[in-house]
Amino acid sequence: MPKIAIIGGTGIYNPDSFETIKTVFPDTPYGKPSDEIMIGKISGIEVAFLFRHGRSHQYPPSSVPYKANMWALKELGCEYVISACAVGSLRMEYAPGDLVIPTQFIDFTKKRDYTFFDKRTVHISIPDPFCTYLNGIFNNTAEKMGIKHHLGGAYVCIEGPRFSTRAESNMFRQFGDIIGMTLVPECQLARELGMCYCSLATVTDYDVWHEEDVSIDMVVKTMNECLAKVLKLLELGLPKVGKSDCDCIEAAKGCGAL
Repeated sequence: MPKIAIIGGTGIYNPDSFETIKTVFPDTPYGKPSDEIMIGKISGIEVAFLFRHGRSHQYPPSSVPYKANMWALKELGCEYVISACAVGSLRMEYAPGDLVIPTQFIDFTKKRDYTFFDKRTVHISIPDPFCTYLNGIFNNTAEKMGIKHHLGGAYVCIEGPRFSTRAESNMFRQFGDIIGMTLVPECQLARELGMCYCSLATVTDYDVWHEEDVSIDMVVKTMNECLAKVLKLLELGLPKVGKSDCDCIEAAKGCGAL
């Protein structure tokens, strides 16, 4: 049973480094996940890989079946979730091409299904939503690789699928450091299930507070240029994941989620 899950896009799935063992497409109480979950090995480490938006990118950010995705990964035995994503920058020092390992998020989404606990009251404690253990592993690995990265920062999650207006972008700069569309509720659902969660966010643009415009072509171009180092980071970092000394699972137990 894989203990590590990777959620990402088509570029993060690399058949040259991912040795597929089998695929599963389980039913959950919340429907099917975004796509088949591929179970295989990277650097000899068994992992479960899931296309967040589906292999054909059929799910926009608001429609991703987040609850089904996280439930399915938990049922497969995954304890650690590593999310690879693209983000815009709200800070000059977070330049396109940089890797960011965020430590906080601010939720500006509007219409998502945020919790597994719709029929009883569970107040999950999430002051530090990302796993310090996983963040430390990938920060140290990135340092040894010599790639430009930032440990820390607040990820502003917006509804999408549209990009921000210039006024919104300037407002978000007052609160956060990077901006994207997929972190919420994925991160908090992981905490409800007692799973450790880490985001490896690639900066693709400066958002419209600085850029004249932001387009999907700009995002895809920069992400493709950065894929090699993200894949190498996973190859080198995954073997270091062992027994966590974090309190992610204890937070879930403490509020009665588990």
